[in-house]
Order: sequence, then structure tokens, then C-alpha cells
Amino acid sequence: MPKPRYHNVDNVSIDKTLKQFKQWRADRRKKALRDRSYLVPNHQPEMDYLHDNREDASITWIGHSTFFIQYEGLNIVTDPVWAQRLAFQRRIGQPGIPIEDIPPIDLILISHSHYDHMHISSIRKLYRSSTTIIVPAGLKRKMQRKGFGRCHEMHWWETLKIGDLNLTFVPTQHWSRRTLLDTNTSHWGGYVLEPVHHPIMPDDQHNPWVTVQDPIHQPHPTITADVTRKEMGYQQRAVPPSVYFAGDSGYFPGFAEIGRRHRIDVALLPIGAYEPEWFNSSQHTTPEEALRAFNDICAEIMVPMHYGTFKLADDTAREALDRLDAERQRLHIAKERIRVLGYGETLIVHGLLDEEAEERAEACRSDAL
Repeated sequence: MPKPRYHNVDNVSIDKTLKQFKQWRADRRKKALRDRSYLVPNHQPEMDYLHDNREDASITWIGHSTFFIQYEGLNIVTDPVWAQRLAFQRRIGQPGIPIEDIPPIDLILISHSHYDHMHISSIRKLYRSSTTIIVPAGLKRKMQRKGFGRCHEMHWWETLKIGDLNLTFVPTQHWSRRTLLDTNTSHWGGYVLEPVHHPIMPDDQHNPWVTVQDPIHQPHPTITADVTRKEMGYQQRAVPPSVYFAGDSGYFPGFAEIGRRHRIDVALLPIGAYEPEWFNSSQHTTPEEALRAFNDICAEIMVPMHYGTFKLADDTAREALDRLDAERQRLHIAKERIRVLGYGETLIVHGLLDEEAEERAEACRSDAL
């Protein structure tokens, strides 16, 4: 029985022909060598804090699309890749935290099956008896064959309640493949992390999942344009910020839809592997498109990712950051809203946004609607 094939919103194709690959190689030979002397800096990680923390929402960049996130008492890793080499690509910068120093992991979030986002050896080192792996639809069987029994797969717009966390799998514009025979047999996407204000406790510790198939048609704590946090009385308690991990994506209308369905505070968005743009634009955002996505989802803080760790395309980390900052200035986005992290650097986000940020977010959502 043939496996199902997954598609992008509006069936946007990412397929490239052999002729296009040859053209990319020919263009690369004609261009002068890029200056790759700039390296993303490594910061000394705050390991005592990260091992002790159970209260703060914290985001630590390991490299590429790998983050160590602490949220509602859970230790979470996104797209685990600690590999020093991926095929012919050597890692440029060292992981922000050595894998053996990572605190015990509760959740591993996989955005899609590409090797630079799902490194099996890294997952094996993180996985323990109480760890659960979350994967896109179509990947569960593969992961279980690899020996990861605690694995749950999700479809777009599905939400899981895990303790005090609401986890929603949202669309991206991308593709998937591990071998020549499994192209697009598993899906791809990003994740939105939100607090559960009235948590539903699991009846059975071995069956902790409560599933909502489509949160836009179900009771759900996501903030809508006509119900603000203040109206719902959330100023009475410290509410963790909502965090959006975008995985890997080209620019597409789905970013605006995510912003309509979810109230995003912090967005982890890719800015690299876009050059040449004629070849990569359908699957990777440029820095300018990443800021456009940031505005579409009406987030307050952006953390750039997916640059500087592996040489996946012709752009460089310095170019990506320079273009990002130039576009930020052109759009009059305050510098403090774009948080460029070094490897091992931790961003801690406390409680509610201030009044100015709250008004800005509500205005953005109203304009989008």
C-alpha cells in the first residue's frame, strides 16, 4: 500500500529539476568566494540556572534550529542536531551547550525529517524513559522503528495539552525527505507553545494526551482580536509568554493565519539558507521575508535562527544578520524587539507584556483581521 504524500498550503511545489541544480552549481562557480570569516559567538551557558529553573520561560540557542526551551516546568528541545558533520557539511560553530550537559528532557519537538533538523544520534543521547518525541504526521512509525517508543505525531492545527502546556502544530511551506524513496511521506510544520490556564490533568500517566483536532472551532485559551488578556483577567497572575517555533519555511500566507489563530509573544524564525533566492525562496525565507512573517504573526519579540551553523546555501551569517538589521531599520522596528542570540545564550521572558507592547500587538491583530 503506497504511503500518503503531504502537500503545502495551496499545493505550492518545492520540487527542483536537475537542470536547476546544475544552474545553481554553474552560478556558484562564476561568483567570487564569500567572506565567511564571521562566526556566531559562543556564550558561556548559565548551567546552574538552567538546571534549577522551573518557573521562568527561557530560550537558549544551541545552534541552527536547535533550542533548549524551558516552559511551564518542562524541558524542551527543538530539532535536535549536535552533529559535527552532516554529510559533506562540517559544523561551523560549536553547540551552545554540550549535549551531555543538557538537563533531562521532557519533550523533543521535530519540525520535519531533514537531516539538519532531525539527527538520530542526538535524539538517542537526549531520549530517556520519560521523554516524549513529537513529530509531524507520517514520522511516528519511523521513529518507533528507531527505538523511540514514546512518540506522538500531529497534524496541522492539532493541539495537545501536556501538563500546563498547550502545544499546537502549525503549517509551514517546506518539504520532507530522508531517502530517495520517501519524499513528502511525512509532513512538516512549526509549533506554538501556550500556557493552559485551566489545565486538564491526565487520568493515566501513560496516556497523558488530550487532543483538540481544530482549535479554531473548539474552546481554547488562544486570545482572539476581541478578547484581550486584561478582559480575561490574566493580569491577576504571571502568564508565560507564548512561543512560536517556525521550524523551516519559505514565506507564505500561513504566517498571517497563525497570527490570527494564536497570540504570539516570542517568534523563533529562520533567516538563512536563502541564496540563491531564485532557487531557495519557496522553501527558505530571506531575512526580509522573516521580518515580514514576524509582522504577519503580530509577535512582540523575534529570535533569528537557521543561520551560521552549517553551510547549506551561498549566503553567510554576516550577510543574513546585516540584511535583517537593514530591513528592521527600514520598517522602524525597535532594535530591542529583535533578539540576536549567540550559541549558548539564554533569553528569559517574564510574565505579561508591558502596556505599550500589548497595545501594539492588539493593533496589529486588528489590522490583520
